[in-house]
Amino acid sequence: MSLTVPNELLDQAKAGEVDDATFVACVRDSLPYAWTLISDLVGERERTGAEFTDNTVPPPDEAARGQLLRCLASDSMRGALERHFGVKLAFQNCHRVAVFDPAAVKAHAEFITARSQILNQSPELVDC
Repeated sequence: MSLTVPNELLDQAKAGEVDDATFVACVRDSLPYAWTLISDLVGERERTGAEFTDNTVPPPDEAARGQLLRCLASDSMRGALERHFGVKLAFQNCHRVAVFDPAAVKAHAEFITARSQILNQSPELVDC
């Protein structure tokens, strides 16, 4: 299961729309490793003023890796986090999360190319 959804939130979703703040709180509470990693990267990018910042450290265990995969493979979760933090997210392999300034169109476009993905490969990441 991707998220741990409280009964109240499930009832709200059945009755109509769920606002971003409520959904983001559910993501934060359900996927704490993914949330912490992304929010730390957002803070680092803001502090440095860089076009983007990224994580190159593999998750500590399979549970953490699963959180990243579930969070970033979901269009709704990724979109809600991008709106919440005011950034553009990108993802390579099983752990390389990147946080982009929305104005960094060229840097983001380069990060998501096939060339960039291929250059990011290494034998230890084959089975991640």
